Amino acid sequence: MPSRATCRLASPDEQISAQRAVIDRFETALWAGGFNESLLQSYQSAWRRLESLIAQRGDDHRHHFVLVVPVADSPAQLRRCLGSLLALCRAYGYGGMDHGHFRKVSVLLADDTQDGAVIAANQAIAREFDAQGLRIDYFGLAEQLALIDSLAGVELGSIVGVAPREAFGHKGQAMMRNIAYLELARLKETEAPLLFYTIDADQQFEVKVETADGDGNVCAVNFFARLDAIFSETGADVLTGKVVGDPPVSPAVMAGNFLDDVAAFLHEMAASDPSQAYRTNAANTSDAEAAYHDMAGLFGFENAGDPYRYRCTRRGTPDNAACFAEFAQRLKSFFHGEHPTRITWYRHQPVRDSVQPARTVYTGNYVFRPRVLHWFIPFAPLRLRMSGPTLGRLMKAELGDRFISANLPMLHTRTLDATGEAEFRPGVVTRADAVDLADEFERQFYGDVMLFSIERLTAQGFPQKTLSGEAVAATLDAVHADMALKYRTRHARILKKLDALSGLLDNPAHWWHAPAHAEARAFFRLFLDNMQRNFGANSPGHARIASEAGWQHWRQRQLEAISHFHADRRLWNQALSALAPKAR
Repeated sequence: MPSRATCRLASPDEQISAQRAVIDRFETALWAGGFNESLLQSYQSAWRRLESLIAQRGDDHRHHFVLVVPVADSPAQLRRCLGSLLALCRAYGYGGMDHGHFRKVSVLLADDTQDGAVIAANQAIAREFDAQGLRIDYFGLAEQLALIDSLAGVELGSIVGVAPREAFGHKGQAMMRNIAYLELARLKETEAPLLFYTIDADQQFEVKVETADGDGNVCAVNFFARLDAIFSETGADVLTGKVVGDPPVSPAVMAGNFLDDVAAFLHEMAASDPSQAYRTNAANTSDAEAAYHDMAGLFGFENAGDPYRYRCTRRGTPDNAACFAEFAQRLKSFFHGEHPTRITWYRHQPVRDSVQPARTVYTGNYVFRPRVLHWFIPFAPLRLRMSGPTLGRLMKAELGDRFISANLPMLHTRTLDATGEAEFRPGVVTRADAVDLADEFERQFYGDVMLFSIERLTAQGFPQKTLSGEAVAATLDAVHADMALKYRTRHARILKKLDALSGLLDNPAHWWHAPAHAEARAFFRLFLDNMQRNFGANSPGHARIASEAGWQHWRQRQLEAISHFHADRRLWNQALSALAPKAR
């Protein structure tokens, strides 16, 4: 006769604990030896079963996530982003639903669009996804101006800018985020603690993996449950993830290694028969961090040695000529932020095991507690690139081990499949087939100067310690000199690579000069023309960063911004206090 102990029904807590163990076993099997696609639906189902057990227990005090999604002139990317969020909520069911909406996930859609027709499109998308279960608060230009007006007594121009009311869009991601953070300050926690989760509209809640059918973007990470566990079990205040897919940097710092890859591809093609099958290759899932960056050493990573092979996406066994044509068409996407040969792939590691101290904020993928709202994105009106890493260095100095990272990357997709171009990319000017990166190039260079100046200043005690103007200026000057030398050295190498690549492409002995390959050859030539325009001897971008007058202009602005940082923090905290919900 069975004992009372064996007949006893498992308690709700025991059932939940057992289901978590089931999930852990599924996850191990899902990634054993690579991605096992056949297990994905069962893995997701196991999570939904856990959600039903938590709902039955009836005391779900896990975090409510408020996602901040800035968008500017990118309705197609916004639709793709929200579609992936809806798919994530449906696949894993975090928090369940209440009256037709997911209970523990909501969106603050911060629209920085200027064009009225595109604003209307974004509003329609917000309504569409709200009707499907995503609670979306549209935070448009009118709402932003009303918020700023309510803070008329606080001078926030050095934090949120001073855009004219009639042209309040296109402020840039940093100023748009800062204004959105002010809106978040109005929210009041209820029984569920809040977490703020800021992402970009050109990202998705998926990861890039190899599947049986080739490259795949899959909803294989339960972002919300994993983040809730980390913030529930640790004292972390800020967590940052990374991205997979397209690199999170500008083409301005990827040109050198991409030219290496293109040259290697043409050498391989020259030695091959165009009718032979293209030699396939596996995804580069185990390569060094920041392999896409020409100056990865600046960030403590090793520069990749050998060139990367192009990974042809055509199904079946395409021949060399077909993959030559495909790669030729992909080349223009480089100028819009892709790196067609150095895509970042997801490498699985249990999230708990991946937690480590952080130093860089990926502004398109970080999560923080409400008490961290006193951190805004610094120096936003300068509109420099590298604002996230700069914020990260400051956070590291003040938060220490309460600033962490974890293996929770989002899929980053810079371009649209139909065009190979970004929907909207400030600093990239396209006229017909000509691309001009000069503005983005300049913002990248001075963003690097600011980042590494802040890194050196934090080593001197900033921001906890107020440094003298002389110390700040000496640091900025020294970093500028170092960065200018690095950019000049890299430029010299690029010039040699461009000459060699032009000679290789134009050699009439190679098979791609046959009439059948004229279109693909023209795409390669167009690519090289744009590379010469942006990175050649007469590069406008290099001319800008070599200009002494330009440097003095930026030097003054950067020194003023750094010297005003402590005052900015006081003004920001004053604004937060004015906006905080009043106790009744």
